[in-house]
Amino acid sequence: MLRFENLSKRYSERVLFQNLHFDCTTGCVALDDESGSGKSTLLAILSGTLEPDSGEVWIGGHSLSRAPRESQAGLMFVPEDCMIHPDQSGREFLARVAAERNVSVDERTDELAGRFGLDPHLDKRFEQMSFGTRKKFFLTAAALGEIDVLIADEPVGGLDASARAVLVDLFITLGKTRTVFFSSYDAAFTEACGAKKISFADLAAKS
Repeated sequence: MLRFENLSKRYSERVLFQNLHFDCTTGCVALDDESGSGKSTLLAILSGTLEPDSGEVWIGGHSLSRAPRESQAGLMFVPEDCMIHPDQSGREFLARVAAERNVSVDERTDELAGRFGLDPHLDKRFEQMSFGTRKKFFLTAAALGEIDVLIADEPVGGLDASARAVLVDLFITLGKTRTVFFSSYDAAFTEACGAKKISFADLAAKS
């Protein structure tokens, strides 16, 4: 459900990565590489928030550049810092995502929000929330509708032990039918999710 070919990105004279290839239908994949290697940049490209210098990305079979509406409809992106809508409440955020996917905030979503401990925060604005609470709302939104791909940048950052356990369950469940592609510095979390660990060298080796 997630595929990319010949992805390259550079800033001025610095080449972050070039000619990266990847293809996955279902399962969890963890991008594990050293700090400053370009992990967040790659995830931003895969989410459509940053353009590559070259290459193409497909989400659920749809080209991110040529069919942005169709590809974005099958994608959920969880950035490292989820401060995108500072004035929006958690409840409003979930309702907006649900409307964009033509579904409602159902019992499954409410249950996941409860397991993440979000009930007391539903009517808080994002700017009033902690780093970890904002991230939990974005992760909860991944359960809305039938997305093809979940992309998450350091998803365990700011989460306590109980929330990490909920996230492991969520990633395992989503990975059965979708692609979960995330960056992680946490080997224990990656192992708990049963994720395949890859590096930039692995992605470049496929070219």
